[in-house]
Amino acid sequence: MFKLVIGNKNYSSWSLRPWFLLKHADIPFEEILIPLYETDWRKHILKYSPTGKVPCLIDGKVVVWESIAICEYVAELFPGCYLLPKDPAMRAEVRSVSAEMHSGFYNLRKTMPMNVRKRFPGHGRTPETLVDIQRITEVWNSCRERFGDRGPYLFGEFTVADAMFAPVCTRFVTYGVELPEPANSYMQYMLNTPAMKEWCAGALTEAHIIAHSEVEDEPGMV
Repeated sequence: MFKLVIGNKNYSSWSLRPWFLLKHADIPFEEILIPLYETDWRKHILKYSPTGKVPCLIDGKVVVWESIAICEYVAELFPGCYLLPKDPAMRAEVRSVSAEMHSGFYNLRKTMPMNVRKRFPGHGRTPETLVDIQRITEVWNSCRERFGDRGPYLFGEFTVADAMFAPVCTRFVTYGVELPEPANSYMQYMLNTPAMKEWCAGALTEAHIIAHSEVEDEPGMV
């Protein structure tokens, strides 16, 4: 069975991505949650991950880190789950928007840190962050307009791309970001999936606070 090392569910957007993918695809795994910024937290993560960061997937002797690499690894091991489309052009686009999410949108991450428990409507809307929000909206609308007849996810059926964008859905709720259609319907569907509901329920039970990811202090990234 896989072991997935994650951080706090309230704050760790990186951890949510592969966790969401595994849960949605009904792939069994053992969850190892290491609270971030607690005593010796990095030392504990280094027992599993060479980077000292989360998430990290353990598959026997195989160690995979970085959320996008974990999602790709799982997709290759479970082709029957169709986490990457068979069509080469669609598969390339799934990889492109997933990579864009993985490496981009710095301003959104900075001014709207993930915080499932809280609500801060209107916070963090710098001009640069609004550009990030606009680009995400463009991606979602473009995918839904072209593939909406195939199913409720970005490319119709659930793919790696949906897992990569899952934390953005929680951020938009936390900061009260209003979206046009069809992006809004996509976000609402994602928020109501069993996997997302389970993650958010877990976040609500956590008492630990990471000060630099609370907007009352200096916004930060986890």
